[in-house]
Amino acid sequence: MVKQLVFAIALLATIGIFIFTIHRIVSYFKLTQPAFPVRDFGNRFWVTMDVAIGQTKIFRRPVIGFFHALVFWGFCVIAFGSIEMIIDGLFGTERIFKVLGPLYDVISASGDIFGLLVGISIIIFLFRRLFMHIKRFEGIEMKSVSHMDANLALSMILVLMISLLGMNMAYYALTIQSGEVMAGVYPVSSLLSGIMAGLSSKQLHLIYEICWWTHILLIFVFANVLPYSKHFHVFMSIPNVFLSRMEPLGKLTNMESITREVKLMLDPDTAFASSPCESPVARFGVKDAEDVTWKNYFDSLACTECGRCTSVCPANLTGKRLSPRKIIMDVRARMKEKGPGLVKEGNGFTDGRSLLRDYISEEELWACTTCNACARECPININHPGLIVDMRRYLVMEEASAPGGIKAVFNNIENNGAPWQFSPDDRMLWAKDIELNIN
Repeated sequence: MVKQLVFAIALLATIGIFIFTIHRIVSYFKLTQPAFPVRDFGNRFWVTMDVAIGQTKIFRRPVIGFFHALVFWGFCVIAFGSIEMIIDGLFGTERIFKVLGPLYDVISASGDIFGLLVGISIIIFLFRRLFMHIKRFEGIEMKSVSHMDANLALSMILVLMISLLGMNMAYYALTIQSGEVMAGVYPVSSLLSGIMAGLSSKQLHLIYEICWWTHILLIFVFANVLPYSKHFHVFMSIPNVFLSRMEPLGKLTNMESITREVKLMLDPDTAFASSPCESPVARFGVKDAEDVTWKNYFDSLACTECGRCTSVCPANLTGKRLSPRKIIMDVRARMKEKGPGLVKEGNGFTDGRSLLRDYISEEELWACTTCNACARECPININHPGLIVDMRRYLVMEEASAPGGIKAVFNNIENNGAPWQFSPDDRMLWAKDIELNIN
């Protein structure tokens, strides 16, 4: 009974802290702008199964992608065991899902095997981060706290797997020693249980309890650390893929306010037609955190900071300052900085800073070629160029700020109806002295 009470208090504290954190994040979403309508659920489901569950983009780097996929699939399988532990902790039961019979054998065996595979994968990840100095893990946006965050999360996952295997080994040895009927199948733990040979039933029970509490309490801690970590993608990656933009990557969205004005220019009669009052546009494009769409902010929370986007960016590869990963990380950082003030004081709040220039420079934005290599490579379908283009739109439409070459193109289009610096009347002068011999 004492165990159940302590467990219930820990669970309630975990849920309470998690709800507080999610409430804060939701309040920031309310500050953002509308994005595309979410429809075509059938297609979205298959994209999610392909990209998120199948991890197809991860396998573009086949070796390390395989280990990452093992971790993802392992978490999915081990989640069943975590749910079982929560039920057992609340109601004082022991492996409640054993009523599933043969299915429980499959689940327990899969969890036991993945416990080892995930543990090995995490050791490989830690070795790569600590000793191999992978280039895509570096960059001006990857500060020491980012590396500490990744190493801490990986270490916690490793302890989770060790405690899971320790719990299974102690349970297997204890059950064999007592002669009781075993619930589930544990192929890995049965092989490793020889480590515990010679221990008394009391010692085995103590090891089991220590591993059980370590595992479940670390899950509770991990769940509340994730929203403040890059590993929030554990929760956010699958929804982010489901909410992917379904249009081709190269398609740039139009601004509704501008589209409306163009239609009025093409059909002046509509200017005098009765229509519902439309609120004036507060700002063209994106300048600060409150100007981004809810999907932009969702992308920033789901970002794994893996660097795959930056590693294929042609601008970055040629020495430009642009890093697509930094753009997404900056949205998250700026919302974290300004969000509390906006929630408290409303849209009128200002701290004298902005996402544009204080976080992201004009040089970075204009270095982008909109080739969409970053969006194509992203394992969770983040659309970096869409945000970059929206920030460019602010610069051009609000501040008339653009590189000289682009300004010249704009002037030529306005004056000559074409990007070239020639009068429309002179466009065919090049063909003036050409003789055509048509037989």
